[in-house]
Amino acid sequence: MKKQKQQLVTESSFSRFDLLCEEIVFAILDFLEENPLDKKSFSLVCRSFHAVESRHRKLLKPLHSEHLTKVLHRYPSVSNLDLSLCPRVTDVSLSVISVGCKEMLRSINLSRSRFFSHVGLSDLATNCRNLVEIDLSNATDLKDLGAAAIAEAKNLERLWLVRCKSITDIGIGCIAVGCRKLRLLSLKWCLGVGDLGVGLIAIKCKDIRSLDLSHLPITDKCLPQILELQHLEDLSLEGCFGIDDDSFAGLKIGCKSLETLDMSSCQNVSHVGLSSLTTAAGCIRQLILSYGSCVDLALADSLQKLYMLQSIKLDGCEVTCSGLKAVGNWCVSLRELSLSKCVGVTDVGLSFLVTKHKELRKLDVTCCRKISHISLAHVTNSCTSLISLRMESCSSISAEAFVLIGQRCHFLEELDLTDNEIDDEGLKSISRCTKLSSLKLGICLNISGEGLIHIGVCLSKLKEIDLYRSAGITDSSIWAIARGCPGLETINIAYCKFISDHSLMSLSTCSKLKIIESRGCPLITSLGLAAIAKGCRQIVKLDIKKCHNIDDSGMIPLAHFSQNLKQINLSYTSVTEVGLLSLASISCLQSMTVLHVKGLTPGGVAAALLTCSGLSKVKLHASFKSVLPQLLFQHLEARGCNFQWRDKTFQAELDPMCWKLQLGDAE
Repeated sequence: MKKQKQQLVTESSFSRFDLLCEEIVFAILDFLEENPLDKKSFSLVCRSFHAVESRHRKLLKPLHSEHLTKVLHRYPSVSNLDLSLCPRVTDVSLSVISVGCKEMLRSINLSRSRFFSHVGLSDLATNCRNLVEIDLSNATDLKDLGAAAIAEAKNLERLWLVRCKSITDIGIGCIAVGCRKLRLLSLKWCLGVGDLGVGLIAIKCKDIRSLDLSHLPITDKCLPQILELQHLEDLSLEGCFGIDDDSFAGLKIGCKSLETLDMSSCQNVSHVGLSSLTTAAGCIRQLILSYGSCVDLALADSLQKLYMLQSIKLDGCEVTCSGLKAVGNWCVSLRELSLSKCVGVTDVGLSFLVTKHKELRKLDVTCCRKISHISLAHVTNSCTSLISLRMESCSSISAEAFVLIGQRCHFLEELDLTDNEIDDEGLKSISRCTKLSSLKLGICLNISGEGLIHIGVCLSKLKEIDLYRSAGITDSSIWAIARGCPGLETINIAYCKFISDHSLMSLSTCSKLKIIESRGCPLITSLGLAAIAKGCRQIVKLDIKKCHNIDDSGMIPLAHFSQNLKQINLSYTSVTEVGLLSLASISCLQSMTVLHVKGLTPGGVAAALLTCSGLSKVKLHASFKSVLPQLLFQHLEARGCNFQWRDKTFQAELDPMCWKLQLGDAE
């Protein structure tokens, strides 16, 4: 009898999954990357699944550094550690990582973390000898001792030091000597680094492929050394005001490998300097000259030697008609052109340009208010292969012209028509662009639910739709979007005053929805929010500002179901401290904005702040600053939380048309 029982137990515990080798189970787990909760569910099935999932996981993104010892024991095969959700990472934390991971660790992200020093970085570099990637962006307190510690990571290939303003040439020199295998280095906004440090990088790190020197106080002294790098492919000199035409005048040896060059805001470089540079680096494929010199005939002619150029961005530049025509006459065939906020773009210049560059795939004419239906007719007729068209605030284009987009540009994946005169007929035509994944229709006051229904019926691949302040939108149109676009991830229905709970109930069927912006929708209540919480478990950002009918009854289901929520705006709602306290169960919650919420008391706010342990950013009304204890702020700031105080008076909502007129006056 005893043997029979043992046999029954053995047979009942047997699973067909036990017959699968680990490689096959790993392949199955590779398909569960989209939703982090899927892997958790898999690991909870049985002990063998739990063990297999532990060995499979290579990327780890913990919420709290305090649990690193247990977490690293649970996942012994982690090679990529992302601590960007952990605002407080101390030297002790880095020591735990260096002991727990050792040679397994290849990449670590500390870009949102503070409170560590050169001691912890030294432990990391010494014990994790296979480390190839470190992101230390925003470590504003990191000094040269920290840079010297990084230099101990001899196999390092990729390093980000964005906004490490306390590091000087001495620290960068240590990195140059120690990290000879560097392929990518970002020194953006490292204001203490100059020609000496950059020159040492160029001399010692010969394998550099990508170098970001944006906003550094460098001059012509280090440029020749940079351009002698034989493998350099991507160079950013944005905002380097110490560079001028003379900096390029004496260049003899060029960088033949350079493919991408960013010289945005280099206002001291004219066509003379660009001509010298393009002679030395003639293989550039992407050139960014935004907010620089005037794009006239002389500048356009200076770039003719770039026979491999495919993309040029001239955002914010003054543009002449002769300059645009000269660009049109280039022998190269551009694939991407950006003229966003360029003064001087007219129908004559743009029409000529697009008829010459018919292979354009991306075009940005945002805020080019002088172009009319003539330009749009030439764009749609010549550039039928466009996949991205951005034309926000092109206010001189008539409603009838937008029909041309749907008739001719069937490959579009991204379309931005924010603040334009498009109407329902235009939307009906655009619904023929069945590849669209992103559509922005904010402040389009001529569209209604009727036009949007066509979008919902035809654009099944839509992932993002922006309807900000499009006052004619109704529940029926949102129902059509929700039903026809099951892969929707982002929706903005802010200030659409006819939207009610019915819209949120419709959207609750979109299980992949991650971002909902519904501020200023007075008909939305806690009932609709509860439906979203239950149906959209992947929500990471929620803006319900000025939804006055949302109260604590909406927070409770949100706290229960929305465990991926990272950012929430509760300003002008009817939530009390009870609702705030319920959000403490959301371990991912990092950012909270609470302004003009009448039901809050100082004690309730203090309790909520203490219980929401993962907060890294809190925006409160200035009136709370004097009534909350200073010890509370000290405790929370030591935990890594930043406070932003606002003293805005209560603002009544404007009618959409009045708001648009007010915006136009401000511009």
